[in-house]
Amino acid sequence: MADKVRLSIEWLSGCSGCELGIVDLHEKLLTVLSEVELVRCPILMDTKEYVEADVGLITGSLRTVHDVESAHKMRKACKTIIAFGTCPVYGGPHGASFAHENEELLSKAYVKNPSTKTTTLPQGVPQLLEQGTRPLDAEIKVDLYIPGCPPHAAFIFEALTSLLRGAEPKIGRRNVCFGCDRAMVKSDVSQMRRAFEGDFDPKTCFLSQGCLCLGSVTLDRCLSPCPKAGVPCFSCAGPSEAIVLEPQKDVRTEIATRMAHLTKIPYDVIVREIETQAKTFYAYAMSSPVFREKPTFLLKKWIQPERTA
Repeated sequence: MADKVRLSIEWLSGCSGCELGIVDLHEKLLTVLSEVELVRCPILMDTKEYVEADVGLITGSLRTVHDVESAHKMRKACKTIIAFGTCPVYGGPHGASFAHENEELLSKAYVKNPSTKTTTLPQGVPQLLEQGTRPLDAEIKVDLYIPGCPPHAAFIFEALTSLLRGAEPKIGRRNVCFGCDRAMVKSDVSQMRRAFEGDFDPKTCFLSQGCLCLGSVTLDRCLSPCPKAGVPCFSCAGPSEAIVLEPQKDVRTEIATRMAHLTKIPYDVIVREIETQAKTFYAYAMSSPVFREKPTFLLKKWIQPERTA
């Protein structure tokens, strides 16, 4: 019997949802577990050491000094490192921290919170990185990226079983629209609607109905469940390949161009709506260089009214 593959899992600043995503393999999890030896998993076992492993899964993003130290220890101990989930790949929702000072965030959470009656910060708050949240590859070399919030079971199984066979995982490049049955049609819609405002035709693209949906600019790592269930895509798996590779392309410009073509809503109105809700429409990857290094990405300017309110 061949030796089992040694698997190590590390949990940085995240919610543990990606670990639960592994459980979503259901009976297929038995196939994976029969071929691996789990040597570290903070969410399941009290293990302090970073023992040698063949494969290391890292969930969560880099938010604290401890996160950075842990990432380097995993890189040293593991032959292959997988950024597992949108947080380590792109920074995740808490990437909004890069647009604020740490003092501002701590004060908002612990002092200026409506439900809190104190004027002092709690003791023992972990040392936060001054530059805000960062994706995993800002500090260490990453061998494989599996975005998703959490990653879909189908992609988890493909990646893990491929690695167990010593093969390269088959990673698709399509966007969420590929798996959506809604039809993009031209309409006479002249006003924008948010997802909670009224009913939408289940057979027609949200963009055609004046509702922002990011499926066309989002990498398919989910099999499109949200638009199929009547919920617009909010890009939890991160940007599409075109957005990542082409500096001049951005979520605002691409979505506004499509919606303006499909409806009678002016391009500038659509762009402004996205900017107004920037923390929603860039929520999962706003701290990533993919967006931060684009000359048109001006998050701090867009959220200024919010910060001064």
